Amino acid sequence: MEFHIVTLFPEMLESTLKTSILGRAQKEKKIRVYYYNIRDFGKGKYKQVDDLPYGGGAGMVLMPDPLTQAIEKAKKSAPARTSVIYLTAAGKRLKQTAIERWSKKKAIILICGHYEGIDQRIIDLFVDEEVSIGDFVLTGGELPALVLIDAVSRLLPGVLGSDLSHQEESFSKVLKRKKEYPHYTRPEVFRGLSVPEVLLSGHHAEIAKWRKEHCR
Repeated sequence: MEFHIVTLFPEMLESTLKTSILGRAQKEKKIRVYYYNIRDFGKGKYKQVDDLPYGGGAGMVLMPDPLTQAIEKAKKSAPARTSVIYLTAAGKRLKQTAIERWSKKKAIILICGHYEGIDQRIIDLFVDEEVSIGDFVLTGGELPALVLIDAVSRLLPGVLGSDLSHQEESFSKVLKRKKEYPHYTRPEVFRGLSVPEVLLSGHHAEIAKWRKEHCR
């Protein structure tokens, strides 16, 4: 799967995406990540990408022309009809159902906003979905983009060590609308606290029953 990221700060994304599971997934060609730096399309000597908002107000707004050029370059590089997602606090709350839907696509284009936001005409012209990772405001869309990429990538075949890892997880099965059951690993006793005996039994049906009962 391909992720095409339109951003002012590709280095912020690259450093994280090169590590751990996602780094390995890129080396094994299970995911591919492409960056489009909005600053490359900035105006004038200083590569201006933002300006004051019409009507007044605090902050700066990303200008439509540099952003349009970056998005159009991404669209030319991505497969035809690739969905464009804008990461914004005003967007629809990110949910596992959307993650699962995107994981079945060949590619997605992610727009990372910054400053006070982006010109509304960019949204009107290009954006298919506006997505938020929560009811709070960040300095830009790069961290939400990382969250989305991580969540989508781990559903792709071969990205995790075992595909069962995500198939058994709470948000996929929504066990009693609770999030997770307790996890234990070695040693069996740690500071006087023991691993529940049922987890040592090897009895898969009883273990599944225990986990269901202890979801929290």
